Amino acid sequence: MPSNIWLYVLVMAGVTYLIRMLPLALWKKEIKNVYVRSFLHYVPFACLAAMTFPAILTSTSSMISALCGFAVALFVAYREKSLLTVALSACGTVFLVEQILAYLA
Repeated sequence: MPSNIWLYVLVMAGVTYLIRMLPLALWKKEIKNVYVRSFLHYVPFACLAAMTFPAILTSTSSMISALCGFAVALFVAYREKSLLTVALSACGTVFLVEQILAYLA
């Protein structure tokens, strides 16, 4: 299972690199179109989110704890806290919800 993590990281790095590198390889002139530049700026974030989101929902023993952790992460990130704060808040929420679900079962 841990070897899958390295595979995910390598695929994300490759996809991000290719998306950033392809316009440079295909066009010799500077891209001046505002919309194309904006698109190329946000594509790596979209690819990372598309690859990470399924892992968020399947990495815990229940969908409830995964969704609670995701909701807390979104809320804390929206409040513009640091990445460490967002990650610790999400992990703590998942841990607490898992403990509550285990107690109720």
